[in-house]
Amino acid sequence: MTFSLRPTYDDPRTAELVERLRDYLDGELADHERERGFTHADRLTRADLEPVWRRSRELGFYGIHLPKEYGGQDLSYTQLAALKEEIGASGRVLAHSVLGDMGGPLRAGDILKHATEHQLKAYLLPLIRGERACCFSLTETDAGSDVRSMRTVAVRDGDGYRLTGHKVFSSAGPFADFAIVVARMAGTGEQEGEKPQFSAFLVDLDSPGCRVEDGATPMSGEHIESDIVLTDCYVPAANLLGEEGKGMRIALGRVTTNRLLHCPTVLGATRRALELTLHRARTRTVAGGQPLLMLQAIQHKVADMATDFYAARSMTYAALAALDAGREAHTEAFMCKLFVAESAFRILDEAVQIHGKEGLTQGNEIEYLFRKIRMFRILTGTSEIQRNGIAKLLAFNA
Repeated sequence: MTFSLRPTYDDPRTAELVERLRDYLDGELADHERERGFTHADRLTRADLEPVWRRSRELGFYGIHLPKEYGGQDLSYTQLAALKEEIGASGRVLAHSVLGDMGGPLRAGDILKHATEHQLKAYLLPLIRGERACCFSLTETDAGSDVRSMRTVAVRDGDGYRLTGHKVFSSAGPFADFAIVVARMAGTGEQEGEKPQFSAFLVDLDSPGCRVEDGATPMSGEHIESDIVLTDCYVPAANLLGEEGKGMRIALGRVTTNRLLHCPTVLGATRRALELTLHRARTRTVAGGQPLLMLQAIQHKVADMATDFYAARSMTYAALAALDAGREAHTEAFMCKLFVAESAFRILDEAVQIHGKEGLTQGNEIEYLFRKIRMFRILTGTSEIQRNGIAKLLAFNA
């Protein structure tokens, strides 16, 4: 893999998909956003996202990673990563809706294989078509990295369940019709030494006893989070996802893959920051009229930034290639999440430094990207959690 801020691909299929996606992101979608004046700080509505879902579906991008039986193109992990990288690198406000990450097929995750015919027909196939949207509700105020300490409980009630609890950071919640909620089965895990059991449910967000509230606004400034408050909310047994007591396995299924697939989007955003920084360094003049990039101090900064990016991108795609070859990559996934998060943050910190006062100004894209990238050191598992995982696997395999 060679270094480039506009990567090319030897695989013809990947190259064609990436080129078509770039054309859409830089052309039609860019024009659509410009006409409507969208910014990353806007409070978007479902009506803002639905046209992108439909158009992306028409172009074959929405749910493109899915098996062909569900209208996708059965992409490899490497091919999907290449597209996710372009999403991150585009700078588009609505890019998260093109492949289906914001409430669509990517948000639903790997639950298709656990769904019944009823659940497919009523929930998941409409979601794939862009007719419905979902959010994933696992995290609670006191149950972040330790999700098993959650307090949301499910009580059996006749031919169904009653759910009570308060979920936070339900991304895509403001746009969703239903949530994938994980709850502890009442009566389990209450005795010393007894393991709690968890189940996953499809919960319609307009159900009695279910309330969607504005979630905390993350430091990126995006209004994409909701709290899901459940108060004796009845969920029919037909909405139990998979087997009772197996919900945590469903929620955390394909953890290695999902951990890796978060990295390409961050790499794309980092690539965007590098492009903006190089443009700034080439066009900004200093005393004497020479470009900023002529200063050796700046040259060394951009050299280190580009090297960190190349290393992070190379290790990520190497791990994805291993998955595509059918090999396990548990340790590598922890390493990639850690290294990508930390490297991207260092790169963005230097990007702000090179942009100077403009890099500190709200409304400047570098300032937004800095806040966005900083979150990745915590989201989807903190850097400390990744280090714990690496150390444990090294000790186990020693």
